Order: sequence, then structure tokens, then C-alpha cells
Amino acid sequence: QVQLVESGGGLVQAGGSLRLSCVGSGRTFGSYVVGWFRQRPGSQREFVAFISPNGDRIYYEDYVRGRFTISRDNAKNTVYLQMNSLKPEDTAIYYCAADLEVSGLGDGSWGQGTQVTVSS
Repeated sequence: QVQLVESGGGLVQAGGSLRLSCVGSGRTFGSYVVGWFRQRPGSQREFVAFISPNGDRIYYEDYVRGRFTISRDNAKNTVYLQMNSLKPEDTAIYYCAADLEVSGLGDGSWGQGTQVTVSS
């Protein structure tokens, strides 16, 4: 398992930007697929994006594609989510998850989440 800590959330006006960080423990962090998920008020937890261990494969859910960018720096055991053109509907608790396979992200290690609030 890997321990994850999210940070970087906060309050931002619509159209603004935030960069979230997901820091993992262990020397094997660079072997893990890492995904970002979010839970909006009144909604189930939903997928946002994932990045492969070496960063060569990335996938975004439709509602964030073109606005969010996922990246990683394995030397720092960190995955980032750059969030631009934020909308009020992006308000959510954002979580990262890690697993050795994309299909296992939902059952892998999770952080505690970081709150993102976007005002209109």
C-alpha cells in the first residue's frame, strides 16, 4: 500500500485556477497509476483523471477535459492536478488514489481529500 496526502484546495472565483497536489509515501510510488476523484455536494464520488506511472498515458473525464491537467514528478512522489477555468459545479472534495493498475484505482489507497470551492 501507499499513503497519500492531498493538498492545494481552497476558495476561488469562477474562471480561476488551483493546483492540487497528491504526495505519496514509499519508494515504489513511481510504479503506481494515480487517479483524481471528486465528490460534489449531493453526488456520488466520480472519476476525474488518471496518469500512468511514467506519465505517458493520461485520461480525463469529459466534464474536465480541456480545463484540467494531470502531471507527476516521481522524484518528489507527487501527482498534480492543475485546475483552470473553474466552474461552480467543480466544487467538491477532491481525492487521489493509487494502484498498480487502472482497474484497481477504486480499491487502492486513498488520501483524506482536499476541499475545492468555486464561487459564482
